[in-house]
Amino acid sequence: MSGKRFPANLLLVSIVVLSLILSIAGLAIAAAPSTGPELKTSAPIAAPVASTVTADAEDQLLEGLYLKVNPSVVGIIVTSKAQANNLFPDMPQFNIPGMPKLPQMPQTPQGRGGNQPQAQPQQPFVQRGAGSGFVLDTNGDIITNNHVVADADTIRVLFFDDASVSAKVVGTDPDSDLAVIKVDPKGLNLVPLVLGDSSALKVGQRVIAIGNPFGLKNSMTTGIVSALGRSMPAGGAGVAGTSFNIPDVVQTDAAINPGNSGGPLLNAAGEVVGVNAQIESPVRAFAGVGLAIPSNIVKLVAPKLIATGKYEHPWLGISGTTLNPQINDSMKLPADQRGVLVIQVSKNSPALKSGLKLSQTDVTVDGDQMKVGGDVIVGINDQPVKKFEDLLTYLTYHSAVGNTATLSVLRDGKPQNVTVTLTARPAPQDRAAAVELPSNNDNNGN
Repeated sequence: MSGKRFPANLLLVSIVVLSLILSIAGLAIAAAPSTGPELKTSAPIAAPVASTVTADAEDQLLEGLYLKVNPSVVGIIVTSKAQANNLFPDMPQFNIPGMPKLPQMPQTPQGRGGNQPQAQPQQPFVQRGAGSGFVLDTNGDIITNNHVVADADTIRVLFFDDASVSAKVVGTDPDSDLAVIKVDPKGLNLVPLVLGDSSALKVGQRVIAIGNPFGLKNSMTTGIVSALGRSMPAGGAGVAGTSFNIPDVVQTDAAINPGNSGGPLLNAAGEVVGVNAQIESPVRAFAGVGLAIPSNIVKLVAPKLIATGKYEHPWLGISGTTLNPQINDSMKLPADQRGVLVIQVSKNSPALKSGLKLSQTDVTVDGDQMKVGGDVIVGINDQPVKKFEDLLTYLTYHSAVGNTATLSVLRDGKPQNVTVTLTARPAPQDRAAAVELPSNNDNNGN
């Protein structure tokens, strides 16, 4: 070295150039594909891990719920006696309107003179049915549908651990399609389910059904609440062609099939929010529309069935229909008027005693003959009534036999109040005699 000093500015330029070279090299290394386990990035790994954790949590929720609830869900096997046709000894004699009855098989007696045909009397046979239910308390009370155990001669209850015990009917209510049956609790580890609040349900909320579809014991399906506030026909007949409906019904797309009837519809906490009862399907199997009786109705009905064997529904004694623009036009009401038209009033009913005016003018609405001109109920106890389901829901949840209610009505287009004291619905055998006028089969009754 000559001892000359290195220029400062040249040194500075060299450092900058070297820094740039190292930076470019570092970027190239970072951008290059990984060739070994030591070169990893966190972003591509984080997303799959998060989704896996979510899926695992979902699985764990359902697995845990099934383990918790399944011991409380039962299968129900019923038998009843029926008459078999002699031509088909294992088939019941169906009575289908418009179809001929199955013919009797002529029989030839043995011995001399045996060429004369002789009809053999029908022989009884045992008809079997299946459904589901769930444990309500440690006393052995079990909830199911009325239509599962109606007319049963024997009832057997099957538990998840294959225990099989006989049961007896404690009480039934065809008008809510609910029943309570009872098993001897001795030797059984009965785990009651909790009845949740069906009024807290929201459309889109997850629900789970456990039951015995097609006899496949303790099957679980999942879905969502598809709709709320539906109504469905009750098992008990109405008055002279009208039908009593069950209000506030829960609709779900959880798979419900024959054999699920009477089993629980559950929320994610394992609480019963409905009792699976019906399906809407052209093939009598799952088609995405199941209907469940809300748990809040179960809370009303079940204690009475256990205590007295029956439930008394508050009864107004009318059949009617929800207003529509065509009915409004025929009655010269505003096109947007809402309410329930009283078409028929039953004999000896609270409605008749209160002076409610029934419809008596025949008109044609949408091609059908119906009667109009009666009172239009637009409220009950200051609660608005816009459709028949509103009236039925209020009477179901907020009324009782013996209560007095104030109906807000339009009579000849003018508002007035009518006071009515509710009584119990007539027993099924008394309903045919309770009609005041011939009814329209499309009417709802209460």
